[in-house]
Amino acid sequence: MLRIALLFLITFSLNIGYSQKKPAYALYNSKGKKVSYKKLVKNAEKSDVILFGEEHNNTIAHWLQLELTQKLGEDNQLVLGAEMFERDNQDELNDYLNGTIDAEELDSVARLWINYPTDYAPLVDYAKENGLIFVATNIPRRFANLVYKKGVEALDTLSDEELSWIAPIPFPYDSLLSTYQNIIKMMGEHGTPKLVKAQAIKDATMGHSIAPYLSDSTIFIHYNGAFHSNYYEGILWYLNQYADSFTALTISTVTQANVGKLEKEHLGKADFIICVDEDVTTSF
Repeated sequence: MLRIALLFLITFSLNIGYSQKKPAYALYNSKGKKVSYKKLVKNAEKSDVILFGEEHNNTIAHWLQLELTQKLGEDNQLVLGAEMFERDNQDELNDYLNGTIDAEELDSVARLWINYPTDYAPLVDYAKENGLIFVATNIPRRFANLVYKKGVEALDTLSDEELSWIAPIPFPYDSLLSTYQNIIKMMGEHGTPKLVKAQAIKDATMGHSIAPYLSDSTIFIHYNGAFHSNYYEGILWYLNQYADSFTALTISTVTQANVGKLEKEHLGKADFIICVDEDVTTSF
């Protein structure tokens, strides 16, 4: 019996030691210095808006989104918003938040992402339980696809109601922003100006959706793909076009084989960078 107990203690100690040497993630600042979660919270509390950039299937990022939201909600008034909801689904989202429809009905009337039940429902339910506004910030995908296929001019055919779901046309645009230049490089022959404009109108619409809610008395937490806010561009660039003085904090999510040191390519992506071990299980 003693031998079994000793074996258990040794095995337990080895597992603890291994887990300490092989963390699932690490937090870094923009310069690649390791920082604590406490520091992230402290800085987040001083912000008017937080752009939480995720990898859409990254379970660590989704866990931290909920953890940070709950922590900030203890002492601050929050407004939430997400890329994952398109502006023409705001009424349906509101119906769920106020209890008019249930989760099953929301799934039937709104265009929910495949990982909504595991990754975004907890955030929406937090808003529902605490009486918070949750803003559907993104352009309806069909209109972004229209820009990609036919150009921004094709939006002239939309009705006034449909145009209300998009950032005002014409919208500010800088093709020289590094994130848009990278689209051209990454996509090769498929990286057309129309593709970049389709990306830009998503960023513009999200920025335009957030701007009216910015206030000194609230913290707006926005959940989006990291590409939409990396390098302080994308949504943040558009927020600066649509809103006056505000304090922003950006978070990005990256994956590496070893999280012990942030790789050079990720430096400067955001104020805080969540570096996740590439072997961590994904949500899809």
